[in-house]
Amino acid sequence: MCTFEKKYCLDTDENKAFLSDICKNLLAFGHHFPSPGGGAYYLGDDGTPWKERNRETWITSRMVHVYSIGTFLGHPGSEELMSAGLKGLTGELHDTKNGGWYAGLTCDDQILPNKQCYAHAFVILAASSAVLAGCPDADQLLEEALQLYDERFWNEEEGLSCDTWNTEFTVLDDYRGLNANMHTVEAFLAASDVTGDEKYRIRAGRIIDHVKGWASANNWRIPEHFSKNWIADLECNKDKPDDPFKPYGATPGHGIEWARLITQWALSTYKQNTEVASEYLRLAEALYRRAIADAWNADGAPGICYTTDWSGTPIVHDRMHWTLAEAINTSSVLYHVTGKQSYADDYATFMQYLDENVLDHVNGSWFHQLNRENHVIGTVWPGKSDIYHALQATLIPYHRADLSIAPAVKESASQASAI
Repeated sequence: MCTFEKKYCLDTDENKAFLSDICKNLLAFGHHFPSPGGGAYYLGDDGTPWKERNRETWITSRMVHVYSIGTFLGHPGSEELMSAGLKGLTGELHDTKNGGWYAGLTCDDQILPNKQCYAHAFVILAASSAVLAGCPDADQLLEEALQLYDERFWNEEEGLSCDTWNTEFTVLDDYRGLNANMHTVEAFLAASDVTGDEKYRIRAGRIIDHVKGWASANNWRIPEHFSKNWIADLECNKDKPDDPFKPYGATPGHGIEWARLITQWALSTYKQNTEVASEYLRLAEALYRRAIADAWNADGAPGICYTTDWSGTPIVHDRMHWTLAEAINTSSVLYHVTGKQSYADDYATFMQYLDENVLDHVNGSWFHQLNRENHVIGTVWPGKSDIYHALQATLIPYHRADLSIAPAVKESASQASAI
């Protein structure tokens, strides 16, 4: 039984209404992201575009994804915003000479060097969602994105993806990273759900099995950084521990996010084999519980610390909004799958923290970074770059755990309209 205020409690009408209001606020907040060329502007504190910052492919892709979902929710303007972002992915951010997508463009339209696995995974996610929304050219975009990814990033022998090429795809960086592979799992599951091609779900499982081995050997703290031979580099960026993409140590938010993706993959892969599915659910629970034990309220104040060392001691105490979003997602999913009350209790705790500390009740959206005293700062994530993590956290708690979020929302919308 939930002892919190009803709007924080999972499966109550009050909580559903609370999340619905947050969802509508987020979709309204993001309306000004498109540049004239379609690349996404980085959004400021009140949703005003910061036009002096780079227009990056990963942010553009996320905005296409969320406004594709917005079309299923009936949010006004979603179709136009989705199409605007798609224009950026098929236009100014697309490298017609070398293939693939630039990391982004500067404010004066100079190309950002390198081709990132991370960004290309999000192009697949965006295209998959836009296909579901019936956006013109989305099918072609998805086909090209999958083909390019297969050719340049996926290593069939290893069952993992590389990380970064130069712009011309002639020099591959030696760094290998799990962040890009995590979002590859997300993208592959979405592509499989949308296209029906199960090879992408199988590939997601191969990545997950690697994570299972590395995490189980490391007390359920997942190594993030590797050499080209996939040897873990546990000291990577020790001199820059708050790096936004390659921080030193364990990233509890990623442990939480992996737990949800593993659950989705297991439920969708082993529908007829509950014994094997249960094995992976136990993995998901172990990752989630380790991350929460290490990072939640670890310094006497609520919030999830950004990073810890390999013994679980917090290193960067700042709270990033995306870690809370993933905690909301995963606690709700694990409760609905296992029925264990502790997950529902966690969910209510996270929802209260969201309301009291992370929601911007004045300007909209979520504060992206708070310090250990829960004061808003912007040393790593100034402004409010995009709405992807936050929006998904308003939807995943009440949609199918075995299906990617865009097809799940579309399915729910179709069922509601048929009643």
